[in-house]
Amino acid sequence: MAAPMLRWCCLGRRWVLACVDSGSRHGRGAAIGFTSSRKRGQSSVAQQPLITAQKSRKGEHKWAAVVGLEIHAQISSNSKLFSGSQVRFAAPPNSLVSFFDASLPGTLPVLNRRCVEAAVMTGLALSCRINKKSLFDRKHYFYADLPAGYQITQQRLPIAVNGSLAYSVCAGKKPSQVISKTVRIKQIQLEQDSGKSLHDELRSQTLIDLNRAGVGLLEVVLEPDMSCGEEAATAVRELQLILQALGTSRANMAEGQLRVDANISVHHPGEPLGVRTEVKNLNSARFLAKAIDSEIERQIHELENGREILNETRSFDYKLGCTMPMRDKEGKQDYRWLFLLSKYHHVFGVGASFKSTC
Repeated sequence: MAAPMLRWCCLGRRWVLACVDSGSRHGRGAAIGFTSSRKRGQSSVAQQPLITAQKSRKGEHKWAAVVGLEIHAQISSNSKLFSGSQVRFAAPPNSLVSFFDASLPGTLPVLNRRCVEAAVMTGLALSCRINKKSLFDRKHYFYADLPAGYQITQQRLPIAVNGSLAYSVCAGKKPSQVISKTVRIKQIQLEQDSGKSLHDELRSQTLIDLNRAGVGLLEVVLEPDMSCGEEAATAVRELQLILQALGTSRANMAEGQLRVDANISVHHPGEPLGVRTEVKNLNSARFLAKAIDSEIERQIHELENGREILNETRSFDYKLGCTMPMRDKEGKQDYRWLFLLSKYHHVFGVGASFKSTC
């Protein structure tokens, strides 16, 4: 799906962003869009509609923004994905940790049936194709709250693929001015959550809580079919309602049960896509919209001033209303992907190994 064009210009001290429907680029119908006079931290939700596309002024450039999402939802289950440890919010630190969660030698994973059923239900609700055979992979990387040194996930053959999520966005002040849109779903996969790092700045130390380590997650990967923060936030809210209605996830963002990573880039229409940045661990739909709009603004400003966009991971500072660099991705990390043991490959076959608990 073609991304709507963004026209970004500086009028006095104000940046003005205009979103023009992709149909106008191909000469089909009038352009539909919105503009906003944005201050720091202001979301695009309050943007006003345009009746027709304005002609480009001198010094004004056209941009197209591309936004894709990776949504991690904690599965509603009594135990973790590969162990019998309970799942409970706000439990005392390291009180819900099994030998497998702590990665003691000789421990083996046993797949939780409830997590598989939740993934299949979610895939069916989102019009995905359910794979008869699903593989688990080991993704190797070092992190203090990942005791095994790898994460069990599904990179090559996930539970479900090729779905779609429909949502509606408001195109103006009136309730009747609503546009229906659809974002493609690349895949839905099962994976383990990591532990939690607790930073004590007073004592200059970091403490590790493994209660969350091994909790089952649904990762829903959305294709880059969105173009602004409002669209992304609306799509996430729609998915949140679906997960809650199915009972596959409580999707409580305040408790960290729904976290979003946003991949964002900008480019001139008709040219190759720009270098993308990833904004990690957004746990609020409102902050998600602000973070995406802020990152789009930052990238356009950098390019307009002759600077380059780095392929990096960033975080959103809600107090400043802008994204901050975390680490670069210039050197591609080698995760040394490996298949998990063959007995855990056939999720729907005779060879599957399930736990009876949910």
